[in-house]
Formats: sequence, C-alpha cells, structure tokens
Amino acid sequence: METLAQAPVLARFGYAVSDPTRARILLALSGAAAYPSDLADTLGVSRQSMSNHLTCLRGCGLVVAIPDGRRNRYELADTRLGHAIKDLIGVVLAVDPSCCAPDGKCFA
Repeated sequence: METLAQAPVLARFGYAVSDPTRARILLALSGAAAYPSDLADTLGVSRQSMSNHLTCLRGCGLVVAIPDGRRNRYELADTRLGHAIKDLIGVVLAVDPSCCAPDGKCFA
C-alpha cells in the first residue's frame, strides 16, 4: 500500500471523476454508505459495471469496503472527500463550448 498526498491525490480524484458513473457513485456515497447492488439499482447500471467502478475507486483510495455479514458496504475512504464533493457541486463554471464537450471531455 502506498500513501499519497497533495498533487497525486488530486490526480487520482480527477481520474476517478473523469468517468460519469464513478462521479455519480462518489456523489451517492457522499450522502451515505451503500451496498453495490443498491448503488447499481439507484444509478441504473449493471452489477458487473458497478463492481468494476467500485474496484477502480478502491484502487484510487477513494472508497473502502466494509464487511457486513456476507456482503460489503462501501463508503468514502475519508469524510473530507464528502465535504470536497459537496463543495465542488456548488462551483459554477464559465466554459468555452468550442473547447469542451458537455460531458467535460476536452477537444484539445
């Protein structure tokens, strides 16, 4: 296990939220811990897809799996992530439509 701080943390977070499904998972977990099947149903994705995204988020160090009987419940790895996510949602951006697509992908 490796511990990261500062710029590498931002890079991991940026990678994680670059995918809309992973961003929605983080948003959901910023409200409360959840089981993968419930997240999949709420977000309208397959359970296999949810498993893959949660594996990525775990690998990035953003979520942790908490054993709960025969199942795992997922939550944010650090409560400060929830605060950061909620702060970021409040940001209003003035964007150049010729530079970035509506999904946030840049053309440059």
